[in-house]
Amino acid sequence: MPRQAKKPRTTYHQSDNADVYRKNASFVFSSEYTAPVLRLLDPQPGERIVDLGCGTGELTIEIGRILGSTGCIVGQDVSSDMIITAELQYIKEAGMLESNLAAANFKAQDGHDGVCLPFNKLPVDKVFSNAALHWMKRSPQLVLSHVFGALKPGGRFAAELGGHMNCVGVRSALHRAIRARGLDPDSLDPWFFPTAEQYSTMLRKEGFVVESCELVPRLTPLPKKTGLKGWLSTFAGPFLNALPTMAEEIVDEVEEALKVDMYDEGSGVWTVMYVRLRVLAFKPE
Repeated sequence: MPRQAKKPRTTYHQSDNADVYRKNASFVFSSEYTAPVLRLLDPQPGERIVDLGCGTGELTIEIGRILGSTGCIVGQDVSSDMIITAELQYIKEAGMLESNLAAANFKAQDGHDGVCLPFNKLPVDKVFSNAALHWMKRSPQLVLSHVFGALKPGGRFAAELGGHMNCVGVRSALHRAIRARGLDPDSLDPWFFPTAEQYSTMLRKEGFVVESCELVPRLTPLPKKTGLKGWLSTFAGPFLNALPTMAEEIVDEVEEALKVDMYDEGSGVWTVMYVRLRVLAFKPE
């Protein structure tokens, strides 16, 4: 009897893979979800802004259009792959007919190591961050210190990150699966999801005046083609790559555990409960 061909093993990438990110997580930079935090940023022509954790640069371009040729924007991300993609997208957009983008520079750097300033190194009007700060877990306080230092007096910090109870269910299922295989999930967990009270206290400790800091629950349907497996391949790399020979098994286990709550049989769509922490704070004059 002929042997059946083995099913090819799925490769689970870290979240810094730009192609995987754009395929499985385009909702992160969709206008439907980013409009509120961009309103808080309120970019104006001629301003100098840092996009901290810019990812593949879609929002950097959107902000750069508003700043115009008299403005300046910096795209910063820990991932070199993300930065290459963001810079190429920005250059392509800048080369289009009638484009009026701000001057830009892009830098691959961890937010723990500082906030990158424009070419002349002067403090900026605003720092923006979307869906990035919750990955900066080693010392969120240090990151806020760098943000504060990068702003000029009166400067604005507008951000949205994962907050308390973000991805509820998914995170606990991953923890259970990892713990059952003899590893400590807390040491692998890459996320910092603070409460509004906790983050407000951290902001004030750095000297910020906090105008608003609130949790915003948001049901987030996942792309139908990639579903929960695509989400896990994009965001759960630190868990899955700790046990690469068991990664598929873990994904199947997590998917089975969550199906009853998060999968709609009728539409074939997975939905994750996101809870965003939306922040607006200022550096005093």
